[in-house]
Amino acid sequence: MPGKQEQVISGAELPLQKLYACEREWASRSFLTQPTAAGARDWSWAQAMDESRRVAAYLKSQGWPPGSRIAIFSKNSAWWIMADFAIWMAGFISVPVYAAIRESSLLAILDQSQPVACFLGPVDQDVPAWDSNENATLPAMQFVTFPNIAEIKLTHKTVQWDKIIQEQQPLPGEPVRKWDEVATIIYTSGTTGAPKGVLQSFQAISLMGKSVLPSLPPEAIENARIVSYLPLAHIAERGIVEATALFTPIHIFFVESQQTFLRDLKRARPTIFFTIPRLLMRFQQGVFEKIPEKRLALLLRIPILARLIRKRILAGLGLDTVHLAASGAAPLRVELLLWFRRLGLNLVEGYGMTETGITHVPLQGRLRAGYVGHPSPYANTRISPEGEVQIQGPMNFLGYYQNPAGTAAAFTQDGYFRTGDRGEIDEEGRLRIVGRLKEEFKTAKGKYVIPGPIESILSATTLFDSVCVLGSGMAAPFVLAVLTAEQSSKRSDPAAKDVLERDLEREMAQANSQLEAHEKLRFLVVCDEPWTAANGFLTPTLKVRRTMIEDRYSSSFDEWEKSGKSIIWLGAQ
Repeated sequence: MPGKQEQVISGAELPLQKLYACEREWASRSFLTQPTAAGARDWSWAQAMDESRRVAAYLKSQGWPPGSRIAIFSKNSAWWIMADFAIWMAGFISVPVYAAIRESSLLAILDQSQPVACFLGPVDQDVPAWDSNENATLPAMQFVTFPNIAEIKLTHKTVQWDKIIQEQQPLPGEPVRKWDEVATIIYTSGTTGAPKGVLQSFQAISLMGKSVLPSLPPEAIENARIVSYLPLAHIAERGIVEATALFTPIHIFFVESQQTFLRDLKRARPTIFFTIPRLLMRFQQGVFEKIPEKRLALLLRIPILARLIRKRILAGLGLDTVHLAASGAAPLRVELLLWFRRLGLNLVEGYGMTETGITHVPLQGRLRAGYVGHPSPYANTRISPEGEVQIQGPMNFLGYYQNPAGTAAAFTQDGYFRTGDRGEIDEEGRLRIVGRLKEEFKTAKGKYVIPGPIESILSATTLFDSVCVLGSGMAAPFVLAVLTAEQSSKRSDPAAKDVLERDLEREMAQANSQLEAHEKLRFLVVCDEPWTAANGFLTPTLKVRRTMIEDRYSSSFDEWEKSGKSIIWLGAQ
């Protein structure tokens, strides 16, 4: 069971109290910048809090019971942050929803949380349940639309954000919430099943911000700027962007779309950059498209050119002013981390889960490649006899919403959360994530295979956009792969495809040379459709949904194994 939660920070450090302190002390400081059709709009702390207070007053005037849930369904924006503040000040609980969520998951979340209202902004795809047809299965709730959403017709009561700002007076005073009250219900991204609602307290929100601070070098904090583009519905973005901004003045910039990402990044010129391995891989692939990998390696060995080339590459990526770049949400290849560090990017890797908050960050000057850093003072970490990473502390969640059995199963008898990750701790206390216990599988030979490290080896090449190692019950493991767009374009040219197939065979052979006998890959399957969040193969945080992939392709496993081919192409040949 989770065990009794204890208050470990002062009331002055809780999120709402910190909000009011920021409002007083940093009133004129730039806080939020939102791209618009006219360019960009800025909010100071005073201006952002004024809008948040007006929306909070509106929410409070609706007469909903304290603790009612209010959803935020939108891409990241300045209004997203202000809506979260307003929900807290009004005495309610925020329920963020991924903008790229599938309809079935969306409806499951709304059905369980039963929000009384929903802030609605741009999302990544059309969600049929939100249109005005009579068959929509939405729970009864009110909508508040953000100013950057296109006109939308809903059968439910709807009010525009700007209308509230124009007509509503700001909520007066400094209403506060208890440290152990539920601040937010964050739903897991659902890699292995239905999303679960994770109850996080106000204390945990603050501790996440405090846990990030030791990793920030002084030069990153001075005139700190960060771009918020990864989902705020995810624990990492919420902690690194929103929670950290309560403890040190950070100017938060947002992006308009994927098409404007690089432009928006260059506008912000961030000093802190939070990212994921998939984006770093695409950055690297983009560099290699302009400068072939071998030629770049050669140029970087020439001292007179190396400094200029490094600076030019980072400037082209919009990262030339970054003093700390942190990767999270998925394992980062050591080779990729070191490649960016050789370019001069101070890239590190951190760790945390929806249920535990941000628990591990590298301390300044004590980075070890392949490790996610030292534990936060608020996270006791141990490795179980089975190799599982287990965490106990005041950032641990209060429980799964309406799921006491799931909550009980998630904890050990002495109150440690079972992360499901396999890990190791070195002599300095740094944590290394080896793989997922639930992803391990046994081949027909009775040998266990951990797919994560094998997938990391394969991801070192620039051939693949995504990979997934499978093979439970089969003679040997194999890999399903999605090629990058550049490589996939070669399929239609027989000569280019022949060359590509030899490249794939070479990459598989190189991977096998690094593996134990029972881990060696028998064949590689090239998929003919992309894996995206929209089609369900990836989570909204771009992790591979292994069970979805198995379900999609399992009927062909035996046929592939019997074919005797080392490379199998799906789709028209």
